[in-house]
Amino acid sequence: MNDHYDHYDLVVRAERAITPTGDQGCELGIRDGVIVALEPWGTGLVGSEVLTLAADEILLPGLVDSHVHVNEPGRTEWEGFASATRAAAAGGVTTIIDMPLNSIPPTVTVEALDIKRAVARDQVFIDVGFWGGAVPGNTAQLRPMHDEGVFGFKCFLLHSGVDEFPQLDVDEMETDMNELAAFDSILIVHAEDACAIDAAPAASGDHYEDFLASRPREAENIAIAQVIDRARRTGVRAHILHLSSSDALPMIVAARADGVRLTVETCPHYLTLLAEDIPDGATAFKCCPPIREDANREELWRALLDGVIDCVVSDHSPSTLDLKDLGNGDFGVAWGGVSSLQLGLSLMWTEARERGVSLNRVVEWMSSGPASLVGLPHKGALAVGNDADLAIFAPDEQFVVDATALHHKNPITPYAGKELSGVVRRTYLRGRQVDGAEPFGELLRRRDE
Repeated sequence: MNDHYDHYDLVVRAERAITPTGDQGCELGIRDGVIVALEPWGTGLVGSEVLTLAADEILLPGLVDSHVHVNEPGRTEWEGFASATRAAAAGGVTTIIDMPLNSIPPTVTVEALDIKRAVARDQVFIDVGFWGGAVPGNTAQLRPMHDEGVFGFKCFLLHSGVDEFPQLDVDEMETDMNELAAFDSILIVHAEDACAIDAAPAASGDHYEDFLASRPREAENIAIAQVIDRARRTGVRAHILHLSSSDALPMIVAARADGVRLTVETCPHYLTLLAEDIPDGATAFKCCPPIREDANREELWRALLDGVIDCVVSDHSPSTLDLKDLGNGDFGVAWGGVSSLQLGLSLMWTEARERGVSLNRVVEWMSSGPASLVGLPHKGALAVGNDADLAIFAPDEQFVVDATALHHKNPITPYAGKELSGVVRRTYLRGRQVDGAEPFGELLRRRDE
């Protein structure tokens, strides 16, 4: 696994590293930002710089988070490329894919994509790619955005929360699926059925159970069935965003067995939080679809371990404090979104180790899984030929979450005060340490490989 040169820009020596072949000691040889050698611990690779991990540290591939709302331009007070990418790097994330909303303009045309790239270009601390949006009337824009390098297209089957990114009805979704199938792009879907939610009791007040009743599992189940049906007809690649209803798992399994090209993600909040534990008025916990009950969470974990769920991503969807209605704690009024971009690895590792689940599996779900989803074969694993994106992780070190100490722009998170295991001590992007001062991340385009 050596490229026959004996000198590298950087050599990283780790007694423990999570590699595609397991947890093992290794030495990485890095040149021009790429891993060009991966040898057993003790080989003695020579480099201009040598980094030897401490005994309590594990070398991980940088994480890939394919579901992040950066919100810039237009709602930069909610978040922004500088704050989001600093937070990501602090959590061991070296690549994010930005959602096409809640920026203004939304990324639904090539012109809007150009605006977003121009704003992001000089302020990203890690690598950033972009999703396009599928909204009513922009079918003709999909191929041009694809040709400009977006990683796929997002749609909603109900109101998105912002008026400038309207929902598709199911027939419009099928029209766009046919279009995307023609050039093998992917449609990623916020799958909740608008009619089912309209029929449910409206959310209001400070009781979480009332909000939960307003976003029933049935709404997800109906919408996911619709996505499966139309994906089956069109042959498109389809992806279910932020799965929270475990009731949908059997139909997902059956669809895949039938050859439907379907992938699924879930998020740390659905795997670590419980509806039963959410206090009255605690609107930091509000997200859509909602955090559900303990029994539901157990089914999601089972599906994750069985490979039914492909990856775990943040769905980092921040807002300003006032939009969370902290004064009243009204779940019907508050913005729905959880801020967790910086915390995902620690959240998942804390829960996984209590369940006897290995760090290797967590890395699969949060690094190689999302990299595979979006088509970044040079990301997501410690392997020769890949970008030298690295996270140095101390799995046994503990910390208590302080919302004001996070790099997120707005200091609110449902995890405030929670003790977590696992600290990211350093993050490297293409072999260079991310210091939060110099933004040298790159804007990524989809690769046709």
